[in-house]
Amino acid sequence: MNASELRDKTQAELREQLHELLKEQFNLRMQRGTGQFSRPHLMKDVRRNIARVKTVMNQKRQAGEA
Repeated sequence: MNASELRDKTQAELREQLHELLKEQFNLRMQRGTGQFSRPHLMKDVRRNIARVKTVMNQKRQAGEA
C-alpha cells in the first residue's frame, strides 16, 4: 500500500482501512503474546501503513479546511 493509492480513496474508505489495520495490529500483538508469532516483519509493515493512512486523512482534512 502506498500513499498515492490512499489519496484516491474517500474519507469513509480511509476510516474503514484504518479500522482494518488496527484490528490486524491487535491480532498480531495477541499472536506475539501467545508465542504464535511467525512473521515479525508484519508488525513494522502494519504500523507504517497505519501512519500512512492517518497522514493522508490529515492531509485531506487540512485541504478541506483551506
